[in-house]
This record gives sequence, C-alpha cells and structure tokens, in this order.
Amino acid sequence: MQTQIKTAVVGLGSMGYGIASSLLRAGHETYGFDINDAQMKRFQDEGGAKGELKQIASDLDALIVVVLSAAQTQEVLFGEAGVVTHMKAGSVVMACATVPPEFARLMEEKCNALDIHYLDAPISGGSIKAANGQLSIMASGTPEAFTAAESVLDATAETVFKLGDSAGAGSAMKAVNQLLAGVHIATMAEALTFGMTQGVQPDKFLEVISKCAGTSWMLENRAPHIVEGDYTPHSSVNIWPKDLGIVLDIAKSADFDAPISQAAFDQFKKAADMGLGGEDDAAVAKVYAEKVGLNLPSKD
Repeated sequence: MQTQIKTAVVGLGSMGYGIASSLLRAGHETYGFDINDAQMKRFQDEGGAKGELKQIASDLDALIVVVLSAAQTQEVLFGEAGVVTHMKAGSVVMACATVPPEFARLMEEKCNALDIHYLDAPISGGSIKAANGQLSIMASGTPEAFTAAESVLDATAETVFKLGDSAGAGSAMKAVNQLLAGVHIATMAEALTFGMTQGVQPDKFLEVISKCAGTSWMLENRAPHIVEGDYTPHSSVNIWPKDLGIVLDIAKSADFDAPISQAAFDQFKKAADMGLGGEDDAAVAKVYAEKVGLNLPSKD
C-alpha cells in the first residue's frame, strides 16, 4: 500500500494544476498555491486542502514547484516569503521549471545545507498528460531525494528518467528537449503557412503531413490549434524566448553554434513583440502569416 503524504504544489498553471490533481487523485493531502486566486479556489473546491503555505510548510513531506523560471523558483524557495527555511529536515523539494543546470545545482546546495532534499525534475508531456498523471520527468538528485519524492513521482509520472545522483543533469536534458520542441513548433508553423502560400489549407496540411515522414509530436499536438483557430494557451508563446534563451546561453558557454535554435528563438520573440505572448505557442504561425498577408483559420 502506498504511503500517503502531505504535499504542496506551487504554480497551478496547466501543468501544475494537473500535477496537483494527480496527487489528490492518488489520495495525498495536497495544497495548491498560485498568484491566481481563482485557480486556488478551483483546486480547493475539487478537494484541495486549505491553508497558508508558511503555516503548513513544517508539516510537508514534499513541495513541488511548477513555476515558469529560475527567478520564480528561487523566490518560492529562498525569497522574502521563501518556504524552504520552514520545511522539516528530510522533506523534499521537487523543482519542475526549465532552468539552467548551474541554477539547479545551486538550489540543491542551498537546500541540502538545511537538510532538505532537492530533486531536479523538469517535466514534459503537456497539460493532458499532467492531468492524467502520465508525465515524463527528467530527474536527477541524490538517491535520498528520489526516495523522498517517490510517492510524488508515482502519482504524477508515467516515465521517470533517473539521470544522475546530483542536480543539473535533469535540467541539461530538459534543455535538449526544449531545443527540439521549440524548433519543431516554429518549423511546424513555417511549414503550415508555407503550404498556404501554395494553396494547401491548414486542415489538409494536418491530415496529410501527420501521416507522412515530416510529422512530429509537436506538429500533431499544435497544428490542430491553428486549424481550429483556438489559441487558448496550453503552453504559451512567452515560454519559448525563456527556454530557447536558456538553450542559447548554454550553447554560448560551451562555444557551440546553434543557428536553428537561434532562428526559432527569433520567431517566438517576434510573436511576443506582436503581443501574442499569452496565446498558445502555436500562435507563432501568426508571425509568418502577417508577413505575407495570409488569413489563418478563425475560431468564429
């Protein structure tokens, strides 16, 4: 029988909400925290526990941080309202944001100094898999950190890749994944709109290319958003200047040339500059469409 633990998820966006729901479904006492009060109330209405983070921190077995950036992660853990100093020895922080590997190593060092385990645990799979407890988690940390996080991993992941016995390796692998994912989304948008210039309509593009060698998981997942004209964010445009920026920073430090990553970064940056940052990342197609006066499908 699985041990029931007390958990808190900080960050109830599309991924974090799914993680919190999966923990709740597995029978764990779970708190959910977010800057959006409506998301917190929604989670509580669905069975989430109520309480202030600092007040319940000393009772937590696991804190799962599913925010957007290194800066937000550090603020949650060690900022003015940082929670780690209130946690009990032997509990675990599971950090899921895409961050530079050196940042993950720093957070591990700071947590370990307080007898708190730290699992570098970037996630992949999208909001649907998060909600179903079927994420892929690229994790690295001490054996003790993996043990402390075992109940969380069992409830939230279909596949856990154990990539090393210290933080940093998980984040390095996530950077590799994000390089490919960002490039694939931008390339999908380029191919779809290129096809439109030749009379290939988006629905036909999706029907044909998804069954041909040019397909990808990102094409099959994101092209339907364009076909439906629905840019409700599952993963927003704003994520990609950050994540591909991390990729490019790592590449620069390794004296590695990454021109394709740079091109994808530039397109997402243009999309953000057009005011599309809060839309689904498939909206990068609008950059291409605007350039040549194409009319993408509309939801109406």
